[in-house]
Amino acid sequence: MTPPLRGRPAAPPLEAERGLNVPVVLRFGPYRFVIYSDEPAEPAHVHVKRDRAEAKFWLSPVRLSHATRFRAAELRRIVRIIEAHQDPLINAWNRRPRPDDC
Repeated sequence: MTPPLRGRPAAPPLEAERGLNVPVVLRFGPYRFVIYSDEPAEPAHVHVKRDRAEAKFWLSPVRLSHATRFRAAELRRIVRIIEAHQDPLINAWNRRPRPDDC
């Protein structure tokens, strides 16, 4: 599992309990930033989760792909967090385990 970039240690995500390889690459406030290892054909992106809310953001350039249960102001806050951590998030994307590696 890829260690968190900064902040407190990441708790095991629910996906890990279901046997999915989903490294939490960043925790910031209530948000978990995760990268799924089984999306090799897509450009660099990150999934952001909080409680039952989830969003997907492309990393270069940073823009929202889709979101559920997040308010607009919260999505703008998440964009600023991603922009502040863009390089480490892209590095985490490039280092993610791929299905062929498993």
